[in-house]
Amino acid sequence: MAPPAQQTTSPKEASDAPGTSFMALLAVPAVALCAIALCLTLVLGGAAYPELIPGLPDAGQGVRWGLPVAKLFLDASGVLTIGLLLLATVLLPSDQGRLSEQARFYVQGATWAALAWAVAAVFTMYFQASEFLARSFGQVSVDEVTAYAGSVSGGVALMFVILITTGIALFGRTVTSATGGIWLFVASLVAATPPGLTGHSASSGAHELAVTALAMHIIAISAWVGGLAAVTYHAMRKDGQDPVVAVSRFSRLALWLFIGVAISGLGSALARLGSFGDLFLTEYGLIMVVKFALFGVLGLFGYLHRRYALRKIDEAPDGLAGASFQRRMFLLVAGVEVLIMAAVIGISVGLGRTAPPPPLESEVDPAAAILGFPVPPPMDVWNVLTLWRPDLFFIMLVVIAGGLYAAAVVRLLRRGDRWPIGRAVFFALGLLTIVATQLSGFATYAMVLFSSHMIQHMMLAMLAPILLVLGAPVTLALRALKPARRRGDRGPREWLTLFLNSRFSKVVTHPAFAAPMFVLSPYALYFTPLFGALMLDHLGHLFMSVHFLLSGFLFYWIIAGVDPAPRKVPYLLRFLLLLLVMGFHAFFGIAIMEQAQPVAPEFYGEIDVPWLESRADDQYMGGGVAWALGEIPTLLVTIAMVRQWFQDDEKQERRRQRHSARGDSDDADMDAYNAYLAELDRRSRGAAAQTEGAPADHAGSESSDRNA
Repeated sequence: MAPPAQQTTSPKEASDAPGTSFMALLAVPAVALCAIALCLTLVLGGAAYPELIPGLPDAGQGVRWGLPVAKLFLDASGVLTIGLLLLATVLLPSDQGRLSEQARFYVQGATWAALAWAVAAVFTMYFQASEFLARSFGQVSVDEVTAYAGSVSGGVALMFVILITTGIALFGRTVTSATGGIWLFVASLVAATPPGLTGHSASSGAHELAVTALAMHIIAISAWVGGLAAVTYHAMRKDGQDPVVAVSRFSRLALWLFIGVAISGLGSALARLGSFGDLFLTEYGLIMVVKFALFGVLGLFGYLHRRYALRKIDEAPDGLAGASFQRRMFLLVAGVEVLIMAAVIGISVGLGRTAPPPPLESEVDPAAAILGFPVPPPMDVWNVLTLWRPDLFFIMLVVIAGGLYAAAVVRLLRRGDRWPIGRAVFFALGLLTIVATQLSGFATYAMVLFSSHMIQHMMLAMLAPILLVLGAPVTLALRALKPARRRGDRGPREWLTLFLNSRFSKVVTHPAFAAPMFVLSPYALYFTPLFGALMLDHLGHLFMSVHFLLSGFLFYWIIAGVDPAPRKVPYLLRFLLLLLVMGFHAFFGIAIMEQAQPVAPEFYGEIDVPWLESRADDQYMGGGVAWALGEIPTLLVTIAMVRQWFQDDEKQERRRQRHSARGDSDDADMDAYNAYLAELDRRSRGAAAQTEGAPADHAGSESSDRNA
């Protein structure tokens, strides 16, 4: 199908487009289905009419029904904001980094949706404060709501939502570049996650599985539902810009979003349900079964969309008849998907108000409330190999990074290019190091023993980054990714190149930034109360681990990396930086060993490990680990840098030999030196000619000057 000619459309003309009337007709049954699903979930799950304990205060039916309605508007406005920004910045082609006129119109619409998002967050916060204080609607003052927003996790999360969405509403009014639109889209995804992370997932036993799964679930389903609604509206417009391109891009993206929703939904179910029987014997489990069933129907419609609808749309003839057939075909699948997704949103909001099955009394453990799992048995090889931790974040990191790397290598081999096997081995070893430190039983003991935690820290910050850097992932991506199909548009390769050449990349890859970040972070973490505060929360612990990995990757990328970087650091400076950094790390380990006060007593002091003889001895051992394990990465990096330096000298020598054989020179230093010698010769000849007064010599001087 040939895409319709692009037309300039003002916001007023766009509001009168046929797509607007279609979406208005579709919105009525979608809102009705969403409301019905919400009410049924609240009633069947027991949240609408809970069992009240006599004598205890109750917020009343107004708050009990008003809170889920406010959350429904919160989620709906968030989904709409994310969908419009996804359409404007990813699905619609840009032109030399500038958003098209219709893309800017969608960004403007996203700012109004973000404003509604912020207002819904304010109402949600008020209802949550009323429920928290057990007061009916209208009896909570502004000061009490403010105190709730600053002291309770649910209120703090909504404050983040209000700040981010207000920023989107303000800054989005002036955004005209694709880069600015991408930043708004990322901010909208960030704003969608905080409210969900303070509910059932925060109190679930398997923190590593529940929190990451819910965050991934929210992001995937928001982009899926919002993107479908936005691209459906765009496809129904007669003057829509490149509707075939937008629909095709969303169809490919929807497949990965579907996989993300499936994996995250399964992880959430495993984290909240104590047994398989809870799935059919509890209200929470039955509601989840209905949600899974609707999700399966959505997957079926997505398959039909990709298998039949898109093919018929592409094969439709040109002209009015073909365009009419395309819209009907797209409406047949996308319209039903929107309605089912509206019901899923209503069920999701109601499910968030339904209490999950409580754990068995025998499973209640004071340490499990902090760790997310009971204290493990004494550490030995068998327990390390069997007591694995299902941290979904690092599982997805390893699977996605490894899959993309392998797919890129396969693409190079299929087109006849070569990729060094050593680089692939290094990258695989880096991923295996992450698996060993973050997913195996070693990660379980790292939560209860400071010495094990320090080994985890050193492996994650000093060994895994070196191996990943030597795998040259950026070079592989630049060689494997194809340029954008449309001239002037930006695909993954263009975005990666833009990031490498950006001002941000130049700043963070400067040795004056990367080296202090890598060296000073452990001092700022372990010698302040920050370490204990981060260990008490799963998100804090996750942030700490990601920081270790990124700071190490950034430092070793400029020290031993083979990927292209904004600046090339001289090898002598690299050696000096390496020696300086390793010296600071050795001193850090000695400082831990000599520290008399316990590290993070607010965390380790609350965990009783019966088989641990002394916390002080374990802390001393952790400092020794930090002091001793720095030698292995230093040796590995030194070998890599010496080899790179030798290869660089060989390349320079071969280049000079080629230029010498051709009789020319491209070496800048040699050219400058030859020019300097020629200038000295010209001056000496000129001075001799003036002294002797010989015209012939003067002429010879001019000839020499021309030859130089």
